[in-house]
Amino acid sequence: MDLIEDIISRAKADKQRIVLPEGTEERTLKAADRLVADGVADIILIGNPDEIDSLAGGFGLNHIGKATIVDPKNHEKKQAYADLLFRLRQSKGMTPEKADQLVEDPLYLGCLMIKAGDADGEIAGAQNTTGNVLRPALQIIKTVPGVTNVSGAFIMFLKDKTYGADGILVFADCAVLPNPTAPELAQIAISTAATARALVNVEPRVAMLSFSTKGSASNEMVDRVVEATRLAKEMNPDLCIDGELQADAAIVEKVAAQKAPGSPVAGKANVLVFPNLEVGNISYKLVQRLAGAEAVGPILQGMAAPVNDLSRGCSVDDIYKMVAIASNQAIALKQAK
Repeated sequence: MDLIEDIISRAKADKQRIVLPEGTEERTLKAADRLVADGVADIILIGNPDEIDSLAGGFGLNHIGKATIVDPKNHEKKQAYADLLFRLRQSKGMTPEKADQLVEDPLYLGCLMIKAGDADGEIAGAQNTTGNVLRPALQIIKTVPGVTNVSGAFIMFLKDKTYGADGILVFADCAVLPNPTAPELAQIAISTAATARALVNVEPRVAMLSFSTKGSASNEMVDRVVEATRLAKEMNPDLCIDGELQADAAIVEKVAAQKAPGSPVAGKANVLVFPNLEVGNISYKLVQRLAGAEAVGPILQGMAAPVNDLSRGCSVDDIYKMVAIASNQAIALKQAK
């Protein structure tokens, strides 16, 4: 069984309530129909029920009726969610009138459902920008204790199985934080390790990447990675992490033996943490295109509940996979509590 099949199987075994705020979007509806039919998750669609029914009929979908459909303008918990939003954001200038308006926004409503305990995770972005998806999530759901920043990971499925965990590597941050500080890099490392455990089901070996290995170069950018590694070890003493390491020293055992002998990570890394977003984003796309790797993500990490952002060019299959991934994240977060 490959990893994606395993992730789907784990989701089926412990079904989570995943809310899809873009409930009238074609790919979202088609993915929801498959997810309900396959029993991957308990799906909550936000949108006008009549419109959803009409679209489902037009697309030939037979299982949407088994999903929970919430009309953002008219449902029994609308006032309770508006009151919750007001309480959460009152200190930031939220008024009852503004809360009454925002609660009808599907992206805010989805996050409020999670905050109220009525859903376990959210997938959106087929119609909305990353900023629009993240804004209510950060305002309402917020980050896990001890983490102040959200980051984005990709699971990379390589054709060459000699690297990582049988050809699987987790890259971060490739999607969110442009120029992380040392403390933020440390948090990214810890969050990505948690993603590797929850989704890849491996014990993470985290390499903090740089253009230097163990002092081979001297620069303030190298110093930042060294400090981030120290902070991550301090925050999580049990984490198997090392840095600074060049990419080849992190994943090639022969190179590691020369450049970083005795390292518990070098040559065996399955999690790669990049020094900034520019490097991470370029790297995952080059590996995807030049090495023919499959890149699954971005998987947002660091949130108190899973909220994953889709590309607006996503496919039905992408949404299906991301719901299964969010389910596994939700399961892991509950187990951690």
